[in-house]
Amino acid sequence: MENNFENIDKKFSEASDASDEKLNTPEFENIWNKIEEKLDQKETKRRILPIWLPYGIAASLLIGSGIFYFNSKNSVETEKLQIAVNKDFPVEKPIENPENRKIDETIKSNIAKEKAVEKTNVIAMQVPTATKNPEIIQPSVPQENENLAYEAKNKEIEIAEKSKIAYSESRIKAEKNASRNNIDGVIVTAMGIKREQKSLGYATTNPSSQLQNAPNYNVKSALQGKVAGLEINPSVGNPGSNPNLIIRGVKSLNDSSKPLIVVDGNLMSENDLNNINPNKIKYISVLKDASATALYGSRGLNGVILIKTKNLTKEEKQKIKELKINKNIPVQNNEEYDAFIENPFESAKNEPLSTFSIDVDNAAYSNIRRMINNGQKVDKNAVRIEEMLNYFKYYYPQPTDNKPFSVNTEYSDAAWNPQHKLLKIGLQGKNIPLEKLPNSNIVFLIDVSGSMSSANKLPLLKSSFKVLLDKMKPEDKVGIVVYAGNAGMVLEPTSVKNKEKIIAALDNLQAGGSTAGGAGIELAYKLAQENFIKNGNNRVIIATDGDFNVGTSSTKDLGTLIEEKRKSGVFLTCLGFGMGNYKDNTLETLADKGNGSYAYIDNMQEANKFLGKEFAGSMYAIAKDVKIQIEFNPKYVKSYRLIGYENRKLNNEDFIDDKKDAGELGSGHTVTALYEIIPVGVNSEFDVKEIPLKYTNTKENSQNFGDELATIKLRYKKPDEDKSVEMQQIVKNSATNFAKTSEDFKFASAVSWFGLVLRDSKYIKDKNLDEIINLAKQGLNKDEDGYRAEFVRLVESYNTIK
Repeated sequence: MENNFENIDKKFSEASDASDEKLNTPEFENIWNKIEEKLDQKETKRRILPIWLPYGIAASLLIGSGIFYFNSKNSVETEKLQIAVNKDFPVEKPIENPENRKIDETIKSNIAKEKAVEKTNVIAMQVPTATKNPEIIQPSVPQENENLAYEAKNKEIEIAEKSKIAYSESRIKAEKNASRNNIDGVIVTAMGIKREQKSLGYATTNPSSQLQNAPNYNVKSALQGKVAGLEINPSVGNPGSNPNLIIRGVKSLNDSSKPLIVVDGNLMSENDLNNINPNKIKYISVLKDASATALYGSRGLNGVILIKTKNLTKEEKQKIKELKINKNIPVQNNEEYDAFIENPFESAKNEPLSTFSIDVDNAAYSNIRRMINNGQKVDKNAVRIEEMLNYFKYYYPQPTDNKPFSVNTEYSDAAWNPQHKLLKIGLQGKNIPLEKLPNSNIVFLIDVSGSMSSANKLPLLKSSFKVLLDKMKPEDKVGIVVYAGNAGMVLEPTSVKNKEKIIAALDNLQAGGSTAGGAGIELAYKLAQENFIKNGNNRVIIATDGDFNVGTSSTKDLGTLIEEKRKSGVFLTCLGFGMGNYKDNTLETLADKGNGSYAYIDNMQEANKFLGKEFAGSMYAIAKDVKIQIEFNPKYVKSYRLIGYENRKLNNEDFIDDKKDAGELGSGHTVTALYEIIPVGVNSEFDVKEIPLKYTNTKENSQNFGDELATIKLRYKKPDEDKSVEMQQIVKNSATNFAKTSEDFKFASAVSWFGLVLRDSKYIKDKNLDEIINLAKQGLNKDEDGYRAEFVRLVESYNTIK
């Protein structure tokens, strides 16, 4: 009998050194069969064996890396060791005797003493015949008690592992039994063979202690099963290739399911991840859905793996910095922008007049900011420089003589071409105290179609409207119309003093269905007209991603619809949300055609700015159909061009046509426009050839106007009137030294310059972003809200990803 055990001991020793290919040989199977035969013998005979024999067997099995896990229950009376096995191999009920009980109590005592050590030395073992099924992890048994542990095993459990299927079934059964019976400890025993390719099977957010015991120091392999929500699949058919990282429960919005990997704040690739020492990982977090896109925008669509390291040497820190990615990350892009051509230089002799509508929209800037912050390539057609300029507040004086706005000019060098000049024209709307603002009749027109389900669409929209409600007066009224496959009213006009009712209606909105935007517009305007307040603020606020696809849906048809509705005296505000499927062209058209304004809400900061801090300017018009016409004096101006406003240019005759729609100016709003000028006597590669005129002696006429550079004429209507009023202002040919220009002039120059770079404009040669940053810093001025400083950071970010 003893000789037989010695032979088995020898076989186990040989098996412990065997390669993976030898594990499933008939010889190995015979060894298991012999073990089962011995274990199946009468229990009483094994119990009278000399005490040293089980110790010898235990030592042999431990050479083969068998590790056993134990845990204890809180109650000593009910504590009971159980085993999860395959249903085809039932466990014998152990025979109770005093000797067994004594051994059990000894083991429990030792486990309790070593519990603190066990928590930090968890090792996940795997059975050779189940390479893809990690064992259930239990605390490891201290070395001095391993022999007792094995003897307890012989007395309490019998396991038969015949195949991978049998193993899987036993593991599942173990997990179910543990949950159903509240078992604190499940003992799983089997022979463990060390393998370099094995992955750990325990999920944790602090894996550093277990990584120290990992047999494989490849980060991806070492993390397998250790981080909740993270799936690591080995590459099939490619020996030596890295496993694939996938975040569970994330539906990819593009062709790739690759998550974003951020190590100590640095974006890294999967290949570079394995250059990190697993023992230096402090913790790992997995973000997905709203939590990922809120922090990382569209780059986080497939989830984010956040890794924090510890105790890095200077060399290791430098290595991580060198591995940092600074590249554009492709995302799904079905966004739509109308293409347009930059305004060219015009000859002051042949085309002395320039006419355009003001534009208080600022959507382009926040949309561009979103693209840059997400690491995306900026679509040049998304860059409307006038909207970038008008995103920022400038410090112009308040109007006098009961005029709704003041006109301010500044003339100096063009920063990107010192040979050229830059004329800045700024309008400052009159500030009206909130308590003196007229009562409001506002209808929220909300897109609840399926495309609005993302966290940065309908959920953000609801929160944004709550910011607006906080600014409104109790006497104001709010109605809510929604549209998806159909349009419907979900809240009749309700006084803001019943804010809870309005908020409840907002919170109940859910996204789903197609997008019948035209029907929604019809219903919203109908509701606004039925509750029209004379001399009040009547407005429809449409909130959508612009994706209309049912009924009146083309941009042209929607524009025609809005042109008709603006005759009702109801103003329009368009709020854009979302990305990936965003239809900027539709919303811009609606705002341009409908006595409206347009903003893009990419986060709560922007919602608070437009609907909170700039509430009066965004919601209350003090002048409508505001047009500007400038006549340049050819005596001093050789050529000129309007920077931006391409979609707001008017025919010269439209200036005096009161039927022609133009932009609205809100309370306290500022509007800024820039003209780049080539002075007479300057040779420029951008010069425009003059056409000789027979009947118009422009040169002779210009000599009668002294040092006038240009004449600015403006027309506007009061919000409740249909006849326009004209204003005029002269600009002198007196350029200020650039160093002495205002902070506003310098900052506006920097913003325009950056816009020209983003558009890859053919009218600039100098595209040095460092110079733009330095110029913007000179124009920070009274940056109370930090928006100008944010612009500086934005240019710096773009400088790293371009």
